[in-house]
Amino acid sequence: MRSAHLRPVERLRPRRSGHSGILAVITGAALAVGTVAGCSGSESTRPSGSAVVASATAPSRPSGVIDLEGGQDLVQGIEVPWGLAFLPEGGVLVAERDSGAILRVRAGVPAERVYQVPGVAAAGEGGLLGLAVSPQYRENGYVYAYFTAAADNRIVRFRLGGQPEVLFSGIAKASNHNGGRIAFGPDGMLYVGTGDAGSRTASQDPASPNGKILRLTSEGRPAPGNPTPGSPVYTLGHRNVQGLDWDSAGRLFAAEFGQNRFDEINRIEPGHNYGWPEVEGITDTRSGRFTNPLLTWSPADASPSGIAITANTLYVAALRGERLWTIPLHADGTLGDPSAQFAARFGRLRTVAVAPDGALWLTTSNTDGRGGPHPGDDRVIRFPSR
Repeated sequence: MRSAHLRPVERLRPRRSGHSGILAVITGAALAVGTVAGCSGSESTRPSGSAVVASATAPSRPSGVIDLEGGQDLVQGIEVPWGLAFLPEGGVLVAERDSGAILRVRAGVPAERVYQVPGVAAAGEGGLLGLAVSPQYRENGYVYAYFTAAADNRIVRFRLGGQPEVLFSGIAKASNHNGGRIAFGPDGMLYVGTGDAGSRTASQDPASPNGKILRLTSEGRPAPGNPTPGSPVYTLGHRNVQGLDWDSAGRLFAAEFGQNRFDEINRIEPGHNYGWPEVEGITDTRSGRFTNPLLTWSPADASPSGIAITANTLYVAALRGERLWTIPLHADGTLGDPSAQFAARFGRLRTVAVAPDGALWLTTSNTDGRGGPHPGDDRVIRFPSR
């Protein structure tokens, strides 16, 4: 296993946006359309406005190569963006953590609030977090959200303009280690990254949904084929999972916040135990109890939230590290040496996603109470594929 403590490599010249104000947009920025399968911070709030985004024709197949020199702000002035999901008819849904609002950004029209999730109780790391679009969205119109309510974290689904239906509840909430990422896998099941909510024993308790990766049906029930029949638990021994994505071979990878020593990228295999709180980082696996991470960083260099995978690269959005990590992804599922991009250029990075046209989307998290907001923050940035 490899432990990454690398000096950041800045490949881009610093560039300031000349735009400011609520939800301002750089003219000519392209907007991708389509669908996607898919620890720190107290938050501050600010109002949202509107924006116009220019249209573009998406290539039929992603190339897997991202032009990291070509980033453009799509939207500015968002209130702590968290979840991001692409719609098949065009446009992108963006979750505002503290307001509980979902914005839709489409080509050539103002960004608009299209849904207000009722009952969001934003505090610390809690609020409106992960978003996912049903794989059958064209038929059923369902959007899924993970959010913090008054009593717990829960997962709901809804049609834009309709009432939410609670699918899964009882995930303990906390101001820290709150998890929140959701994504549909290649098998059509809904995967959920949860945090231990500050209870170290929960991660090793198979009866608790906290400190786990859960695998659910689209109805919110424990998925068939889970390691323990009737249980939603897919893997255990996690501290705070906020990144989930699959490679082209269907292998699941996750980003996990460590405590004081090691953040992790793990390859997720059903039924495996990833060690927290007994282990942070790499351990002796001869006992067979715990699975080692593929990669570790110090929290100062990472604090990883979202991850995204192209054909041969795994991208990691770093909060405290204020950079985008790019990691070669080999055909056998192993990882190469990571390289840091944009160190301190955009500040804290929360979510990274690959659009169906191959473009890379990135959201900042500088208005979350832990960052130093830049002009126009928070924002959504798009990097085209080559």
